[in-house]
Amino acid sequence: MAGIKDQKDPRDKIHHGGWMAKIFCWAVIVFLMFFVPNGVVSFYESISKFGSGLFLLVQVVLLLDFVHGWNENWVAKDEQFWYMALLVVAVVCYIATFSFSGLLFHWFTPSGHDCGLNMFFIVFTLILVFAFAIVALHPKINGSLLPASVIGLYCTYLCYSGLSSEPRDYECNGLHNHSKAVSTGSLTLGLLTTVLSVVYSAVRAGSSATVLSPPDSPRGTDKPLLPFSKADEQEDKKDVPRPVTYSYSFFHLIFSLASMYSAMLLTGWSTSIGESGKLVDVGWPSVWVRIATQWATAGLFVWSLVAPILFPDREF
Repeated sequence: MAGIKDQKDPRDKIHHGGWMAKIFCWAVIVFLMFFVPNGVVSFYESISKFGSGLFLLVQVVLLLDFVHGWNENWVAKDEQFWYMALLVVAVVCYIATFSFSGLLFHWFTPSGHDCGLNMFFIVFTLILVFAFAIVALHPKINGSLLPASVIGLYCTYLCYSGLSSEPRDYECNGLHNHSKAVSTGSLTLGLLTTVLSVVYSAVRAGSSATVLSPPDSPRGTDKPLLPFSKADEQEDKKDVPRPVTYSYSFFHLIFSLASMYSAMLLTGWSTSIGESGKLVDVGWPSVWVRIATQWATAGLFVWSLVAPILFPDREF
């Protein structure tokens, strides 16, 4: 799919059609995978750890792009109603963040146990939340509380996700008393979240309108991968050669990274053993992956605010 420039390329039809053949090939490949030597699977496992990290960063960049776009869209309306809406959403996000943080203290720092690591994760998350607000409201930044509040809430969720991934027999994991419920819930929520994030990330990252688009990707229009209006559908019916609206090769790359992430999610980053092996995304590697993602999110958010000030001549 590399190098497709317009929709008259024969590969364009392969990309968008032939679903029965694709499903048949997929079923054959799944069957053949049971006969692949373990060494090949171990090699893919090593690659997947790296690819999964890239996919998590892709999700972070997409979230930052969405939040800043949301804020700019409401500010551009230049009406008091939308300014109030920005304030209300920001306040709701902060209330949810601090309430959620209180639950984290209750669940993951039980009395009578030395839970210094969990305490550090939760307190550091709160520090990040305040830091986001301070940086966003700095006179030189002249930012908005909406992105800071949303990213703060997301970082709090990442903290919860990391702490809940701690082994069930860890004394500081207050959820270990509900191991069976967490197992079923984690499986369902994990699979659902993965599927939704895969679809959204692939569509957004593969679209030429996103910040993740490679430099040489087609930028003829900002039309998305999937038509969302009747006008788009009618335009598709016209037999007029048009440039492709997103990079097909980059689109498939995102799906490849997402499949690696799914493999790591379902195997606890390939290190789950014992009771944790029966659960989804449980184990110390999962904990540190979530925490590292939180720190990467914080760094990228601050950079998105500071970069335009440090490099005013460049477009971000």
